[in-house]
Amino acid sequence: MEKSKVYFTSEITPQSIVKMYEVLNCPLKGKVAVKLHSGEKGNQNYIRPEMVKKIVEHVNGTVVECNTAYEGARNTTDKHKKLIQEHGWTRYFDVDIMDAEGEDKVLEIPNGKVINKNYVGKNIDNYDSMLVLSHFKGHPMGGYGGALKQLSIGVASSAGKSWIHSAGKTTDQNKLWDMVAEQDKFLESMADSASSVAEKFEGNIVYINIMCNMSVDCDCCSVAEDPCIKDIGILASLDPVAIDQACIDLVKNSKDEGKEHLLERINSRHGTHTIDAAQQLGMGSKEYELINV
Repeated sequence: MEKSKVYFTSEITPQSIVKMYEVLNCPLKGKVAVKLHSGEKGNQNYIRPEMVKKIVEHVNGTVVECNTAYEGARNTTDKHKKLIQEHGWTRYFDVDIMDAEGEDKVLEIPNGKVINKNYVGKNIDNYDSMLVLSHFKGHPMGGYGGALKQLSIGVASSAGKSWIHSAGKTTDQNKLWDMVAEQDKFLESMADSASSVAEKFEGNIVYINIMCNMSVDCDCCSVAEDPCIKDIGILASLDPVAIDQACIDLVKNSKDEGKEHLLERINSRHGTHTIDAAQQLGMGSKEYELINV
């Protein structure tokens, strides 16, 4: 079986993000959704609009987000819109909170390991293709955040986030924290939901992971730890499993002593189980060829 191709550069600039997209030779068609993390209020580590301005313009994309399922500045559409403006996203881009109004869209997951449907913002149907632009870092619950988390929790509506975190028990954010799933079931639910989004855009979806500002905490944390490991680079692939596995391996192989703190977060949450589950679902392969650009 041919290994998946993952492209890598150690140069982290707006121009190099465009270069990494171009090297994939998979131009996104039609109306392009750019799924990224716009940052929780108070977070210091999220990737700023200025860093991604060139790539969003290059694909003529619309920045897309969804409301959260936890208390904060992004769990209602009104608060979320205000914060997106404060963070400067609307200064440069059209921004679509995909679950801002109306009934969610349900994506079926017939081969799901834990859940068999995924709730996403109905506006996802307005797009022909998707650029999954992920900030690779740690995460308090998932262990790490990368392409698979962006596809799953990132694209899920507020109700969908509750559904994934509870492994299919509730879509009600008010009941969620009394019904949080056993860890591996949560991670498998993430893989299930990610597979439905990847399938929806099959042939018109690409993945770019940016390995900078790598804290053990996610960009969803209003009070996040500072980065614990020096910046590594940018990766691009058509395979979400391979790109996340490559990021994990680059952290493991780093000579930076700070990697131990990040690896402890990933391992203590069994974070790579999401990658294993996604591979079992046929989303991609952990076997990859890393190609320096």
